[in-house]
Amino acid sequence: MKVRSSVFASFILISEVVGIALFLRGFFPAPVRSSLSSKSKLSDLPSEPLTGSSPNASRLPPPLFKRVVVMLVDALREDFVFGPGGRRYMPYTRHVVERGSSQSFVAKARPPTVTMPRIKALTTGSIPGFIDVVMNLNSPALLEDNLIWQAKTAGKRIVFYGDDTWVRLFPKHFMEYDGTTSFFVSDYTEVDNNVTRHLDSTLKRDDWDILILHYLGLDHIGHISGPHSSLIQPKLLEMDDILKKIHSALISKEAEGSLPYLLVLCGDHGMSETGSHGGSSEPEVNTPLVLISPAFKRKVGLEKPEVVEQVDLTPTLALGLGLPISQNSVGHVIPGVLEESSLRDQLRFLHLNGHQLSCLLKDSMPDYEKEAGFEQFRVAEKAHGSWMKLYLEGNTSEVLTNMGKKVLKQYLEALAAMSSALSKQLGKYDMYSMIAGMVFLLLVLLLAMPEALSGEAAVDLPVLSVLLSLPFYLLCLLLASVHVLVCTSAESSCYFCSLSWGLVFAAVAFSSAMFCILVSMATRRLPLGPKIHGKVHPAERHWSLSELDVLLLAGTVGHTLSLAASSFVEEEHQTWYFLLNTLCLAVFQDVCRKYFREQRGSGDEEEHILPSKDCHPTAHPKAEICSEKWLALATPPFTLVCCRLLRSLNQTGVQWAHLPDVGHWLNSSEHRMVLSLLAAFCLVLIYLLVQRRCSWVSKVALALGLLGVYSYRAAVGNVWFPWQHSGRTMSKGTVEARFVYVFVLGILFTGTKDLLRSQIITADAKLKSRGLWEIYSGLVLLVSLLFRAHNLPVLCCSLLIQTLMAQFIWKELHYDAAQTTIMHYWFGQAFFYFQGNSNNIATVDISVGFIGLESYIEAPAIFLTALSTYAGPLLWACHLVCYLSSERDKSPVAVGHGCYCLALLRSVPAAAYIVLVTVLRYHLFIWSVFSPKLLYESMHLLLTAGVCLFFYTMEQSHSSSKS
Repeated sequence: MKVRSSVFASFILISEVVGIALFLRGFFPAPVRSSLSSKSKLSDLPSEPLTGSSPNASRLPPPLFKRVVVMLVDALREDFVFGPGGRRYMPYTRHVVERGSSQSFVAKARPPTVTMPRIKALTTGSIPGFIDVVMNLNSPALLEDNLIWQAKTAGKRIVFYGDDTWVRLFPKHFMEYDGTTSFFVSDYTEVDNNVTRHLDSTLKRDDWDILILHYLGLDHIGHISGPHSSLIQPKLLEMDDILKKIHSALISKEAEGSLPYLLVLCGDHGMSETGSHGGSSEPEVNTPLVLISPAFKRKVGLEKPEVVEQVDLTPTLALGLGLPISQNSVGHVIPGVLEESSLRDQLRFLHLNGHQLSCLLKDSMPDYEKEAGFEQFRVAEKAHGSWMKLYLEGNTSEVLTNMGKKVLKQYLEALAAMSSALSKQLGKYDMYSMIAGMVFLLLVLLLAMPEALSGEAAVDLPVLSVLLSLPFYLLCLLLASVHVLVCTSAESSCYFCSLSWGLVFAAVAFSSAMFCILVSMATRRLPLGPKIHGKVHPAERHWSLSELDVLLLAGTVGHTLSLAASSFVEEEHQTWYFLLNTLCLAVFQDVCRKYFREQRGSGDEEEHILPSKDCHPTAHPKAEICSEKWLALATPPFTLVCCRLLRSLNQTGVQWAHLPDVGHWLNSSEHRMVLSLLAAFCLVLIYLLVQRRCSWVSKVALALGLLGVYSYRAAVGNVWFPWQHSGRTMSKGTVEARFVYVFVLGILFTGTKDLLRSQIITADAKLKSRGLWEIYSGLVLLVSLLFRAHNLPVLCCSLLIQTLMAQFIWKELHYDAAQTTIMHYWFGQAFFYFQGNSNNIATVDISVGFIGLESYIEAPAIFLTALSTYAGPLLWACHLVCYLSSERDKSPVAVGHGCYCLALLRSVPAAAYIVLVTVLRYHLFIWSVFSPKLLYESMHLLLTAGVCLFFYTMEQSHSSSKS
């Protein structure tokens, strides 16, 4: 059966989409959810256990607290309260912790440590998945069972002030609210004043039961200047004064004989050493949890805070307010809160929590009865029933007390075990689906390559002969056996195992047929094929690999294999630095071979080997040829020096991220003059490197725009103007940033206009090239505005290396498009880490999303943040498009003899796709558990090659049809 090669390539691409869908289905674990569709109700609570009699009534102990005030300080780190600086930062809070009636804990938040998932964890008691990070940008209403819904249903009056994420999650739950925008990180004053302004009037009133305050200023300061900024202490003192005001108001309103109040001070997440959050480092996950109430014993000194899970606060508050625990909560009640209750009430609280966790365990795990925690709970429940029988009979002996304490201990152990089992369930991946999706991708891609690379217009598919062959039936039997074996021995449920047998075997038959067809086609194209078929096929080729090809292929495969270890994932930048250094040495070897060994006996032929810009060998004088030779020899060592200096600019990764670097040194106040001179020099050099291929209008706009960049940095206090006095900022930089945006848009408009004219009106290659380079220069200007002042050398070195490599390496050494593309990709990945980024969302600088904005606007904030984060890969990919386009217009850039895996990347559209997949890759893995990254990285490379294969086949099909 013959089909067009373009149709064949489309089918292969669709197959790859199916493979990646299977992989992602296994990569994102299904959340732990109760099977009950309705929410928990008081009427659904289990009876109090009682042995040897009819079930006792569904008695609920009385609430522990009348009023609850939750003061949530965004990004409040544990050491800000309990650390050595706690007395200086929050003196009143530290006094209450050491001497007051309080309970102190270190609450561990689960990654991703981002605000919206943390709020969901605090209100539902569940552990949100990584996909909730994306939802953080526009939080939908929370529909699952949660503490806020339970409180409103019970008639509790709730007042909220602070982060408007709460208002979006609970749109109709608050009696009174005032939300503030959480994403406008440039504001760390008004965002808290808008909360505090309501406090005095609210604390005087008695018409509320729960007051929630969410302060954002500390988090915004962290994003702007880090946890060691001079702004941190004043902000923490402000939070301390607010806590003192709330505590004093609650004490003054305490009535004799009534239920006590509860004041909760907590953080949703911590703050990394760079001031951001989202990852799993200790400063990000460790948050303080201080419970203040006259119901607790007064402390006599600072005790080491006990470590609890953040989700433990949910069942604690629910039982403390007399509410049912949310169905999906995986936390267990904090025992210290129940210490002053009677033993019967303590056991009843723990029994209710255990019943809820056991029900969730039943719904989440097929083999729940094998869990140690479930069995411990059943044993404790029986012992509780025996204790209740003695208690109701009026037994008051010491034996009863000891028995009750033993039951209490059994309950606590059972709750901890069940909570741990449910939490681990969230971190399990469906490895069957992941491996199946990746193997499917690998086999389809490898087997389809030889046929696609043949360049023929039509593809012959041997469908009938395959369906009647023995290998097809044997492969069906093998895949079916593997499926049965996996599904009968897997400890946890898999997506494939939940499908019907008919659907599974249909998929098995289709996959087997496709693999057999592709194998049959591949044998015709590979060197082994002619021997099997008894004749020599015209497509038979011998691919030869140069030393550079071997390095590029080995480096790509080696980088993928390195990601099997978590340390290599955490410190992935070290791999890219090593590969980049090795690449520079390999290029240096090629340069030396070209100018010395290969030309030793052909001195007069030098002019022909080095073509001029006008494509006439005699156009170069010998002096210019000599200078070009030495510049080409100097380019790889210079690149090595630049990369080494940039490595010292920003510490990244996990293990050494806390160490001081050149960036910290430059950003210190005493070195501001050095930073100012460095920034000015870099901006001048950027202009000189970028303006060469632009029109005179764009050159003027670029110069004014770069001047505006320096003015913006001076306005916000990063650098100095010569006439600026006492380091005072002249404005917030909004006007200066918008001044730059005007020139960015003007340059992009000019470049786009030239590009469209070259494609629609006139086929002018020079105009097309100029349009591409002007668009590139506009992006460079925008990136220079977004980069912090100390990161401008990264941009400067990137442009300088691009210029030198394009002029003296790629063109002079006649590297083909495949080799050039892979080199651009490697440089782009290395410069991603030179910026200070890592595989941790905490290194994403969201403050750049608000440059030039006076309020939070979602679309430009997301665009600017993403552009700044991925500026390195994006600029190198754009340079690749401009370079290949300009070289193709001069003379075709041959694919050459390189490895066929690299030859797939010759298409220019593949460069844009590389950027797209790179962004997707980092967004997915920035929060992930590291173990499956090897599989995903391999799939990422396969998918990239597959789409390039599609472009290549389409191009070959088009060329064949024209000829």
